[in-house]
Amino acid sequence: MEQNRRKFIGNVTLLTGALVLSNQWLMAAEKQDRYKVAVIDLMILKRQKLSALPLAKEIGADGLEIDMGGLGNRETFDNKLSDPKIRQEYLDQAKSLNLEICSLAMTGFYAQSFATRPTYQKMIQDCLDTANAMHVKVVFLPLGVQGDLVKNPELRAPIIERLKVAGKLASKAGVVIGIETALDAAGELKLLKDVGSKQVKSYFNFSNAIKNGRDLHQELRVLGRKNIVQIHATNEDGVWLENDQKINLKKVKVTLDEMGWSGWLVVERSRDAAQPTNVKYNFSANTKYLKSIFQLL
Repeated sequence: MEQNRRKFIGNVTLLTGALVLSNQWLMAAEKQDRYKVAVIDLMILKRQKLSALPLAKEIGADGLEIDMGGLGNRETFDNKLSDPKIRQEYLDQAKSLNLEICSLAMTGFYAQSFATRPTYQKMIQDCLDTANAMHVKVVFLPLGVQGDLVKNPELRAPIIERLKVAGKLASKAGVVIGIETALDAAGELKLLKDVGSKQVKSYFNFSNAIKNGRDLHQELRVLGRKNIVQIHATNEDGVWLENDQKINLKKVKVTLDEMGWSGWLVVERSRDAAQPTNVKYNFSANTKYLKSIFQLL
């Protein structure tokens, strides 16, 4: 009888220990999966090139943001991914490298006017169609220089109307459009509310808050967890993130943790001024540093 009791207690102890370890592993996996780090094909000098994927892997990223191609005076983007064969090559390569495609970027609108381009609906639809074909759920739309609502407040009404249209297109596609504006967080939140679409959110950029002397943590909190779809997690060029005195990423993580936010941290800039074109040198360093903070187990 005593032997059976000891055996039972031993089994219970083993089971309890296994459950504790299992829970610890799950918590560790969730913690690591909560924040993922990506780079941008355009910024690693591989715009719409398949070789961006193995380079992103070599840099140490978890994923890649792919640009839709140049815009210029075309009706839509110079998008090589409109070719099914090329798209499949990307998908196959990403799978083989265990990389995710976190978003598609319409960076052509950095220099072009979203408020006035006559074929903007075609541009948005082409991006959404590509996103669907590649199983990507987020696209990036910067309002850029010509869409700067601080310097050009008269563009607010046409931009809101166009974002409403874009939101309806995104809703049909099941994709979220992340916008970047020149507004502060309160202004951007008001813009999002005026657009009134769950498919249009903020693609937050640390640099926008820092270079304009705003409190980065307060800006994040004002926008809130539900309104931020992804983050460009870098500052302006000059020094790596780990050497940047203007940003404390450990505190940023605390803020995002407290907000309950999770998602992709996408490296855009923060290149060393001494070697701005050394892709591996700069992006490997920033990716490694982001992971050391946001994925530390």
